[in-house]
Amino acid sequence: MIPVGSRTATIVDDAVSPSAVGELRARLTGYARYALVDRGSYDAIEPVADSTVRAALAPLIAIASRTTDRQLALTELRAIRLRAGDYLLAHHDRIHDDYPIELVLDLSPAASAAELHYRRRGQVMFRMPSIPGSLAIVERGPTVTSNHTYVSKRTPEVEVVRLVALLGDLR
Repeated sequence: MIPVGSRTATIVDDAVSPSAVGELRARLTGYARYALVDRGSYDAIEPVADSTVRAALAPLIAIASRTTDRQLALTELRAIRLRAGDYLLAHHDRIHDDYPIELVLDLSPAASAAELHYRRRGQVMFRMPSIPGSLAIVERGPTVTSNHTYVSKRTPEVEVVRLVALLGDLR
């Protein structure tokens, strides 16, 4: 775990099994294309409504609760898919002032060079490599943004799939 001020950023390797990665990825259907040159180029499902996918998050939310010593509950869930030429820029990321926890589960078919970067005041503070089954747990705040790095057009076979969950404190 990397403490950054009051922030938490950590990766849990093999948070889900390879078979679960494939099963969850297969359940993600109905992507919409976003091609906003100044923001990003990617496919997304917002929100993910599949009950099996949502239920699979319960043990991951428990891990995040133990890691952060907070009682957390799911508030938002979306899926992002990146292919050759795709990216998401940090300067258009949503700002959070209530310090939610963001879980990112990599559901990609294979590892790739495409990373997820978290930035504090514009500087990269944490990197999540694209490794299927890995889970990032990151506390977001008003100075923390994220970006999904460019997937090279030279690698048309690469597909990056990430399930992004936002967690808030139970009240």
